[in-house]
Amino acid sequence: MRLRHIEVFHAIMQAGTISGAAQLLHISQPAVTKVLQHCELQLGMALFDRVRGKLYPTPEAQRLFVEIDKLNRDLVGIRRLAANLKSGESEQVRLVATPALAMAIVPAAMTPWCKAYPNANCTLATHHTREIVSALLLGEADLALSLQDPRHPGIKAEAIASGTMVALCPLNSPEAKGEGPLGLADIRTEIVGLQSDDPLAGLLHHAGEALGQPLASRISVQTYQLARALVEAGVGMTMVDPFTAASADPTRVRVRSLSPAVPVQLYLLSAASAPLGQAARRLVKFITAAAHEHLARLPRPLP
Repeated sequence: MRLRHIEVFHAIMQAGTISGAAQLLHISQPAVTKVLQHCELQLGMALFDRVRGKLYPTPEAQRLFVEIDKLNRDLVGIRRLAANLKSGESEQVRLVATPALAMAIVPAAMTPWCKAYPNANCTLATHHTREIVSALLLGEADLALSLQDPRHPGIKAEAIASGTMVALCPLNSPEAKGEGPLGLADIRTEIVGLQSDDPLAGLLHHAGEALGQPLASRISVQTYQLARALVEAGVGMTMVDPFTAASADPTRVRVRSLSPAVPVQLYLLSAASAPLGQAARRLVKFITAAAHEHLARLPRPLP
C-alpha cells in the first residue's frame, strides 16, 4: 500500500463514509473514491462492503487497520517533528523536567541564567520520564532533567550530579532524635511511600527486603513534593531524593541520611541526534551549579 492509500483507508475507517473521509483529508469525494478503488485493485480484494451509502469494513480491513493505525500515529509524529525542526530558533531553549526537579532545581538555575543572558528565551514544562523521552525524540524539547536514565538508544543521558535518598522525619518523631544515618530497620514512624512503579521507590523496597524489613506504606503518593508536604503536615515520615529534601521546612522536619545508602543520579537528557545549542549549554551550567548547591545543604551519606 502506498502512503496515500494508507491515509485514505485510515480516514474511511474513522469516518465510515466517503464524504466523512473527504472532510478529514480536505480533499474531494471523487478523489477519495478513486484512491480507494486503486488500493483495492492493487491488493486484489475488497476492503469495504457498500450498503446504502455507508462503508462497512471487511474482516480483512479490520486486521489491516490494527497495523495501519500504528503506522498512521508514526506518520503524525514525523510531521510534528518536522514542524518543530522548521520553527525552532537557535536562542530559544525548551526545558522539560520531572515535577520534583522542576520545583527544586529549575527555579534556582533560572534566576541567574535570566540575569546573565537577557536575550535568550526559555520555555519550561513538566512531565514524567516516559513523556520526556517522547518530547525529546519529537523535537518538542531541547533538554530535560530526570532522576532516571531511560536507557533509550535515541536519548543521551549524562549524570551531572550524584547524591543519595534521604529520610524526612517529623521533629517529634523518634527518627528525628537519632544521630548519624538512619537505618531502615530502625524506622518506627508510619511511612508515606512512593508508588511502586517509581524507580527510586523500587531501590528502597529492595534494600528493605534485603534487611528483612519490608517498607510497608498505608499512604502512597506519585510525587516527591507531595510526600514532603505530607510529612511537613505531620502525616508520617518519608524517603525522597536529596533535591526535594533540600527545600524541606527545617522547622517541621529533620533530614537524615539513610543506611544503607540508596544512590540517586541527576540526569541531563537530550536527543542523541540533536546536539545542544549554545543557549542550552549555558543553562546546563546553572542547572549543575544549582544541583550541587542543593546537595551541599544535606547531611553527608556514609563513606
